[in-house]
Amino acid sequence: MRIAYVTETWPPELNGVSLTVERTVRFLRSRGHLVELIRPRQPGEAPLDASDEFRTAGCVIPMYPDLRFGLARAGTLKRRFRQSRPDLVHLATPGPLGWAALAAARSLGIATTSDFRTNFHQYSAHYGMGFLAGPVLGLLRRFHNLTRRTFVPTQASRRELTRAGFQHISVVGRGVDTARFTPAARSAALRESWQAGAGAPVFLAVGRVAAEKNVELGLRAFEAARRRRPDLRMVVVGDGPARERLAAAYPAARFVGARRGDDLAAHFASADAFLFPSLSDTFGNVVMEALASGLPVVAFNCAAAGEHVIDGQSGRIAVPGDEAGFIDAAAALAVAPHALQPMRDAAVTAARRATWDEVLERFESILLDTVDASERAPAHAHAVA
Repeated sequence: MRIAYVTETWPPELNGVSLTVERTVRFLRSRGHLVELIRPRQPGEAPLDASDEFRTAGCVIPMYPDLRFGLARAGTLKRRFRQSRPDLVHLATPGPLGWAALAAARSLGIATTSDFRTNFHQYSAHYGMGFLAGPVLGLLRRFHNLTRRTFVPTQASRRELTRAGFQHISVVGRGVDTARFTPAARSAALRESWQAGAGAPVFLAVGRVAAEKNVELGLRAFEAARRRRPDLRMVVVGDGPARERLAAAYPAARFVGARRGDDLAAHFASADAFLFPSLSDTFGNVVMEALASGLPVVAFNCAAAGEHVIDGQSGRIAVPGDEAGFIDAAAALAVAPHALQPMRDAAVTAARRATWDEVLERFESILLDTVDASERAPAHAHAVA
């Protein structure tokens, strides 16, 4: 296949979407597909207009200065698609670049598919703009329903979006790199730097330190558990707009900033339990990385945890929105370290059921089916209003 793959986030931006789309592009190219990557250029990058990559202009996202969205005219992309003649245009993100690519592809009658990766409509409530939730959801619904297939990571996402009027949804899941994220990456030196003695448990949180990630609930759980287990430690990996405020409010927790690669894997493996209080994630790749590292996960019964964590076996699950239940579940792990080892073993077993090869092969198969259906029954071209 010739695939135009459009994304508004790409490494070195550090988030679950950028890392997943990079892996996906690499996989598709390894399978012999001709992938034309279309993305915004990063600060300091030169413009690029090559057969396999087109870097557009980009702008910083308000409130997220380390992230960008892409800018390109639909006409520019239409001319490019006429030349490159993709069989399919895949839209990994629904920003301005995604909309322009959608309009260009539809005007030429090229099949399009999309990913639903982020609950943007839920974010507005965390920034005092809850009144925008409905209009944002409507815009997302229109974007995805104009494509022939929308990919989601979980059955729960499929059910929720179907109730909201989204159509043509396929569940593909998410994988985890069990070669990198493994209990073998545990580091005594790292634990020593955290002042975690041989028997001292360590809570870990990994992700963007922002309001929509509900990080403060994890910190409150840490403080509650520390009252019962004074040697408990808490490490927060990640950066974001709430980091400075939360670091000041919870001085007993260690905020170590963003980590990557083997360093990130060592942070996972060197902890003892993983706290994931987010209610806004469509999946949460970090949950799978924690499980693969042998960490019992404390989370709400949704997204990745809802499908991969079994309460009492590989972690503790709380009813979504039950903050007291989440705090109690975390505290129970801190004061019962004898229960951690069986949970650590179960966590690794759960992670090994989710491989990237299986997930990406499923994604590839649906793309092939979409192109085949398009060729057998080509749709009329329509411009996006």
